[in-house]
Amino acid sequence: MKTAEVRALTIEELAEKIETAKAQYNQMLLNHAVSPLENPSEIKKARRDIARMMTILTEKKNAN
Repeated sequence: MKTAEVRALTIEELAEKIETAKAQYNQMLLNHAVSPLENPSEIKKARRDIARMMTILTEKKNAN
């Protein structure tokens, strides 16, 4: 998800997206432990997307 798309979301939507992304990330890690993923760089991308969303969420909370 691009930064501009994330910034357009409300705080509630962003929190929901983060929870969904974390669940998908954990599932991805579990699947990778059982059998290697076709594209392991997706793990890094997911982790960075979560961090980006959490950073923007913190910025929005502090702005209000």
